[in-house]
Amino acid sequence: MSTDKKQAISKGLFNKQNYLLMLAGLVVLAIGFFLMAGGKSADPKIFNDNDVYSTTRITIAPLMIIAGFIIEIFAIMKKPADSQK
Repeated sequence: MSTDKKQAISKGLFNKQNYLLMLAGLVVLAIGFFLMAGGKSADPKIFNDNDVYSTTRITIAPLMIIAGFIIEIFAIMKKPADSQK
């Protein structure tokens, strides 16, 4: 095994930028799931379809979740800056 390979193994797979991107992806995922959960109904015996089928729950929240997963995939696949020579 060459010394370059040994140094790459000892440094680890990810650097600070990768971890920050992963954290950002987790935050976006959490916001998406929070938006999808919505709020509590005032009267549980009455079905309010405006709350259940709102634009936030049906469109915005799933798009946020997909964006969070895309950020996570990018954060994992991105090579650290020092190894991009």
